[in-house]
Amino acid sequence: MDDTGALTPSQLIDARIQSLGDWRGQTLARVRALIHQAEPEVVETWKWRGTPVWERDGMICTGETYKAAVKLTFAKGASLDDPKGLFNSSLDGNTRRAIDIHEGEAIDEEALKALVRAAVALNTAKGKKR
Repeated sequence: MDDTGALTPSQLIDARIQSLGDWRGQTLARVRALIHQAEPEVVETWKWRGTPVWERDGMICTGETYKAAVKLTFAKGASLDDPKGLFNSSLDGNTRRAIDIHEGEAIDEEALKALVRAAVALNTAKGKKR
């Protein structure tokens, strides 16, 4: 039974967080709040049959949950400065970069918000080119 069509993307993300019921749900909820703090105009979408996605003038990042990690994949992460070294996964490609957060790991909240702001700036700059 698939009733996802009746729910908004934000409601689907709420349901995912609640259904996890463990540290992964708490982590996903926390990074979601940080994304909204960093970019109040962020738009939440739901893609690929169950992946939370945050966008503003293009994709910022996805929030995938796995057994051992919550993965934030930044669509254009390879183009972003990461002075605090948050990116620790998907480092080989030319486009994406990801942050794997494991149980018990602290999130550098200010550094994460800076990455979100940088991703938005990259997206909005793209739209302003002549």
